[in-house]
Amino acid sequence: MLSHFLKFIFDFCFFYPLYMSWLWIFGSLFYFYRYEERFSNPSQIPQLTSFPNIAIVIPCFNEGENVVETILNALDQRYPNFEVIAVDDCSKDGTGGMLDDLAQKHQRLRVIHHAANEGKAVALTSAALLTSAEYLLCIDGDSLLDQNAALWMLPHFLNNARVGAVTGNPRLRTRTTLLGRVQVGEFSSIIGLIKRAQRTYGRLFTVSGVCVMLRKTAIADVGFWSKETLTEDIDISWKLQIRHWEIRFEPAATCWILMPETLIGLWNQRLRWATGGAQAVLKYAGIWADWKSRRMWPIFLEYALSLFWSYSMLFSLLLYVAHYFFELNPEYIIADLIPAWTGLMIAITSLAQITVAMRIDARYDHELWRNYLYMIWYPLAFWMIGMTTSVVAFPRAVFRGKFQRGRWISPDRGLT
Repeated sequence: MLSHFLKFIFDFCFFYPLYMSWLWIFGSLFYFYRYEERFSNPSQIPQLTSFPNIAIVIPCFNEGENVVETILNALDQRYPNFEVIAVDDCSKDGTGGMLDDLAQKHQRLRVIHHAANEGKAVALTSAALLTSAEYLLCIDGDSLLDQNAALWMLPHFLNNARVGAVTGNPRLRTRTTLLGRVQVGEFSSIIGLIKRAQRTYGRLFTVSGVCVMLRKTAIADVGFWSKETLTEDIDISWKLQIRHWEIRFEPAATCWILMPETLIGLWNQRLRWATGGAQAVLKYAGIWADWKSRRMWPIFLEYALSLFWSYSMLFSLLLYVAHYFFELNPEYIIADLIPAWTGLMIAITSLAQITVAMRIDARYDHELWRNYLYMIWYPLAFWMIGMTTSVVAFPRAVFRGKFQRGRWISPDRGLT
């Protein structure tokens, strides 16, 4: 019995990522040829017949190094009817003063100051409550928004009253180190590919909080952002979809962002993401008792299987290491961490996934192929980071406490 169970675990460790990779590949190709090739051509900007007021919302905490560039870039949108709302969440580095100086020079800019550090979710809610705009384009304090982003996102809302959010396509600016270059490919081969594939079966696990437009009516319907979660973007995505608001992906709405280029910075970021994801699935586990939420079941199941894979991989690796110190039945260990034929199959699949992803996203990021050869490190580095952060994050989410405020600290913005 034990040997059969272990064989199942070992097989699952190999076949699950293989199956998911091909699911993402075919799902993203279907999405691309069905929706994206014709409707998201970057050279054909949508022509709108009406221009409702939108608010570009920028929550800021200790963004002194980047906030001026971000604000000036946001003010340069090629959209005639918008305002920019910057929320200073009690920064300690002079961010608030910089925002006030900019507001004196630019009439479209409004600044909100929090007396205490409340967290990103509260900052977003403050802006939403203090604007008359129905559409909120939310970005981070280090993001550079494409000038046509609003023009690409808004038609989704105008053409369908049930669209509650449209997530954009974040692209990386930090490409000076190996870690940064590998993440460039990751954002295409994993994040972009998954969003396209998930849209083919109807629901997204999360919008990208660094670039997302939301309908104010929709977020008011779900009670705005939840202040107790670490990742407000994951939580609002689930809240909206459980209330049957639709979330879409608009790859032509690009936003250029900074990412960690140190291992400790990357670990802290991914641990926060993983903890936020675990919080969401724990919080909304009741969807399995609600037939009306059945379209959320696939992404819940996808998360559950990925978590089981992470623990299975950790167990298998520990068992493999243990056999060097203890006499174990050969049936109880993996013969080799990277067996010949399975290792080759995983390598081919990873290469195919990266190639398809970059082929699609090169429409929006013309220098993407320069990072292709660096992706040889992706399976080893990021699968291990993904596995370990998932293993640590799930119990962390369980014991974190339901009502603990999700405040932020200054993130790693890459190397200068």
